[in-house]
This record gives sequence, structure tokens and C-alpha cells, in this order.
Amino acid sequence: MFEIGDKVVYPMHGAGIIETIEKRTILGSTREYYVMKIPFGDMKVMIPVDNTEEIGVRTIVTEEKIKEVLRALRLEITSMPDNWNKRYRENMTKLKSGDIMQVTEVVRNLMLSEREKGLSTGERKMLLNAKQILISEIVLVREIDIKEAESQVEEAVFGQTVKE
Repeated sequence: MFEIGDKVVYPMHGAGIIETIEKRTILGSTREYYVMKIPFGDMKVMIPVDNTEEIGVRTIVTEEKIKEVLRALRLEITSMPDNWNKRYRENMTKLKSGDIMQVTEVVRNLMLSEREKGLSTGERKMLLNAKQILISEIVLVREIDIKEAESQVEEAVFGQTVKE
């Protein structure tokens, strides 16, 4: 069970801070919810307390893991299916996992693909979402602003030096 002030990751939404725990009645059912604030766009998300484990909500990673993420962003593109649908499904599965290293792989591969040959509209949206998920966690772990976290990701992927 998480507490107010905990920094957590909600797969497919990103990292945020639990601001409150509230009881709400939705569709006739009263449940307890974590209300989490995500750094991007001052978005708030309600997470049912009794589902956090099956949804995959987890605490944010350590600074050491962020260093590993930035190193992984420097790697070459990994093989992806040529078929757009299969590639999209595989990437979506990685994003839904909530695993920061799988999210990192999606971000790196899509950013490099975009630079090489461009992305379809669907993959561009996926890249935007994946970057937000990754950047939101970097923001909370390193206690930096969104712009600084974005630049660390860009620098890592495109080969400039990364501040660790």
C-alpha cells in the first residue's frame, strides 16, 4: 500500500506523486483511490487502491537505474518487425509492462527510426507517450524540470555527452 507523497509509476501514464487517497462512488461502487499528480500538463490520475498490483503500479526507480536507462538510450536500434502492426503491438506490450528498460527500448528505437526514415502517425503518438512516461520518471528521480529531462534523453539517444 502506498502513502500520500509516494512517487510511483502508473504504466501507460507515467510517474507521479500520490497527493491524496479518496473514497469515491463510481457506477454505484464505492472504492478507495490514489489520486496521483503527473508532471506533464498537471494531469491527475485516479488509481483504484485494490488494483495497484495487477495494474503494475510501482515505486520509481533509483538514480543508478536512471544512469542505466541513459546508457541504454545510447545503444543501437534493436531489431523490430518490418510489419507495422506487429511492431506497434510489440511496442505497446513493452509500454504496458511498466518496466523502465522496456519503455527505454521503445523510446530509443522510435526516436532513431524517426530520424532515419520517419514514423507513421500512430508510431509518432506512441513515441510521444513513451517519452512522456520515461521523462516523468526521470523528472521525479532526479528532481529536475521536464525540459532538462527531455534534453538528457535527446542527448543520450543522439550521441552527445550525458550529465550523470
